[in-house]
Amino acid sequence: QVQLVESGGGLVQPGGSLRLSCAASGFTLAGLLDDYAIGWFRQAPGKEREGVLCIRSSAGGGSTIYYKDSVKGRFNISRDSAKNTVYLQMNSLKPEETAVYYCAAGGFCHVDPYEYEYWGQGTQVTVSP
Repeated sequence: QVQLVESGGGLVQPGGSLRLSCAASGFTLAGLLDDYAIGWFRQAPGKEREGVLCIRSSAGGGSTIYYKDSVKGRFNISRDSAKNTVYLQMNSLKPEETAVYYCAAGGFCHVDPYEYEYWGQGTQVTVSP
C-alpha cells in the first residue's frame, strides 16, 4: 500500500511560483517510490480532473511526459529518491491554473486518472492578485 501526502499549495500572485511535494509515507527504504510513475493532476471547481504531467518510473527511464502543452517550460517534475518524494515546481503561474492539485502513483504514466492506483489527498493552489 502506497500512501501519498501532498504539500506546498497556497495562494500566489499571477506570475509567481510554488513547489508542490508528493511524499510517500510508510516507506522505510530510500528509493522505493522510484518504482512508480508519478502523475500530477489538477481539478478546478466544476471541471473534470485533468492530467498535467508525469514522471516515469526508474525502470521506465525516469523521463517526463507533459499532458498540457501550456505548462511546458514553466512546470518541472523531479524526484528525491532518498526522501521518496516527487516535486512539482510551478513557475509563471496563471489565474486559470487555480485548482486542487493531486499526485498519483501507478505502474506507467497515463493521462487517464483511472490508470493510477494510489492518490494523495490534494493540495489547493490559488493564483490570484
